[in-house]
Formats: sequence, C-alpha cells, structure tokens
Amino acid sequence: MTSAPRRPAAQFLAAVVLVAGMNVLASAEAYADESPSVPPGTEASAEPPVEVDGNSPGLKLADGATLAPAKVLDIKTVVEDEAGEERREDTNADVKFALQAEVLFGKDSAKLSSAANARIAAIAAEIKKQNATKVRVFGFTDNLGSAAHGDVLSKQRADAVQGVLNKELGSTSITFEIRGYGEQYPIADNSTEEGRKKNRRVEVSFPRGEGA
Repeated sequence: MTSAPRRPAAQFLAAVVLVAGMNVLASAEAYADESPSVPPGTEASAEPPVEVDGNSPGLKLADGATLAPAKVLDIKTVVEDEAGEERREDTNADVKFALQAEVLFGKDSAKLSSAANARIAAIAAEIKKQNATKVRVFGFTDNLGSAAHGDVLSKQRADAVQGVLNKELGSTSITFEIRGYGEQYPIADNSTEEGRKKNRRVEVSFPRGEGA
C-alpha cells in the first residue's frame, strides 16, 4: 500500500489556522444575528429612501391661499423661593404671584400679619412696572373643614390682599377682579400637610405690559 505524501509542517499549521479562523468567523456571524447592535425597530432600511418631488402640487399652497400669521408660543417660567412661601409665574402675556396663606394670615384668619404688607407692596411695585390696569386677586384654601367655610375664608383673604394693593397703587384706573375659590383648583396634593400648605394661598395676576 502506497502512503500519502506528507505535507510540510508549515502547510499543516496554516490549514489548521485557516479552519479555526473560519469557525470563529461563522460563530461571530451567528452571534451577531442573535444580538443586534441597535434596538429592534431602529435598523437601517434595506430599501432606498423615497424621492420627494419639490414641485408636487400636494406640497404647494392652493391658489389664493396664504400662510397664517406668525405666532409666538407662550413660554412659562416659574420661580419659587426656597421655603416655597412665594411663587412667581411669567408667561408672554401674564405675571402671577402666589403667596402662601401662612405668610399673610394667622391660622383660619383673614387678618393680615405684620410681614404681609411688605410682600404685597413688592407685588404692587411689579404691577406699576407692567402698567397693568386689570388685576385679579383669587383666594384658595385646602380641603380641610367644610367647603362653604373655605369659600368664605378664601374670599375674605382675597379682599384683604386687594385692600393693601389698592392702597399701595393709589390709582383709580385699575380694575380688580376678586374671588374666593375655596378648595377648588389645588396645585398640590391635599393628602399631605406639605401639599395643603401650598394650596392655602392667594394669587395675584395681571397682564404683562398692558398700556405700555
């Protein structure tokens, strides 16, 4: 029996390395198929993108049609002091201050505290700066006690704040809208004391720059 010619050792090692490399490559391809490098649904499409005809009638305004006037979107900024006692909201159209009842009144009272006048005077200065002629003063309470009592107390507190504003502004050209909403329109969770504290408040709002 004739034996097969023996390959040189270098050729044998090269063949082994080649086979091993093919096995590693096949394993890598199989792993890549199982674990895509991008989330499902974000893979690149195999189809070419659809060409858009810039002259298509569907992309043009109809004869006689015009674009709507440009509109500035309303952007709101909110600033609240560290203790949460005072909150200011600014939009393109309005300015709103919200003062917690605790910094203005005693518990279950509509009598202004000694610290209240300075805070209300600062709001009056902003009203003058904006040349506002319409001012809204709304009172709110938490949901403790009866709703009827909350309605009355919130209106009394709004009246008290408006009285100081009127004195500070000293103008007969300003129209006030005063309301007491009681427990309506909470801005925080009434199930916690922290939330109820925020809901017990008086809000003063007015248009920005009216009459300027």
